[in-house]
Amino acid sequence: MTERRLPFCKMEGVGNDFVLIEAQAAQGLDLSQLAQRLCHRPFGIGADGLLALERGTRAPVRMRMFNPDGTEDFCGNGLRCAARYAYECGYVDAPEFTIETLGGQLVPVQIHLREGVVDAISTRLPPPRFHPREIPALVDGEVIEDCPLAIAGRTVRIACVNTGTTHTVIFGDSLPDDALFLEVSPRIETHPMFPERTSVLWAVVVGRDEARVRIWERGVGETLGCGSGAAAVAVLAHRAGWTDSTITVVSKGGALQVSHHPDGVVLTGQANRVFTGEVYL
Repeated sequence: MTERRLPFCKMEGVGNDFVLIEAQAAQGLDLSQLAQRLCHRPFGIGADGLLALERGTRAPVRMRMFNPDGTEDFCGNGLRCAARYAYECGYVDAPEFTIETLGGQLVPVQIHLREGVVDAISTRLPPPRFHPREIPALVDGEVIEDCPLAIAGRTVRIACVNTGTTHTVIFGDSLPDDALFLEVSPRIETHPMFPERTSVLWAVVVGRDEARVRIWERGVGETLGCGSGAAAVAVLAHRAGWTDSTITVVSKGGALQVSHHPDGVVLTGQANRVFTGEVYL
């Protein structure tokens, strides 16, 4: 059997780490299975997700993202990593362009430069969707806000929104300890209420311009950062009247600036290369 080498770039955005490959180099490979192999931390490269990049037909760049369990998803932090790679590797020749992602969504991107070096990246996520059928969630009504959910012998109050992918947010006075977080989060992720599962964010609003979060991502588990999740927290907190339209969302991996506009949510933060290499298949 011929050994195959697949080049990759390890990248991260606020601690959300990814294995990025060029789709052309992975022709003939099942990307879902590849994600499960490469994202496995003891036996693979280790990551929160696999990004496959190629030139698009509807946009200069097309990105596919797969969770460590092989499911395909939308990813806010992954978009910034893909944007930086695309800009620095010649997919585009201008700092403003679009990336096509899951479901054909076109995401505008702006690279912010300082002395010719990438300093930060902004992406405009699609307008948030609040109706349960668009989240999706199997409940009646027009929105899910301050909704009681019985789970693991206790009741938590949740709010839900789709900011490119499904998010459930639990607002409180403090972030959960390990026992509460690890007991409740995975049960909410797989609750029958969410036919496509949900990511779970525990959030504390600490001022008009800041919120702090602890993150459980569907298909991954606890992560240090989540871009679309930060957008979900900012949108729901603003909708409740607790914050301004632009806030900083702080997670274990760092801070993201989130601005809520009528035509979408602008997410600004860093994306960094960690290392490059080849994996043997």
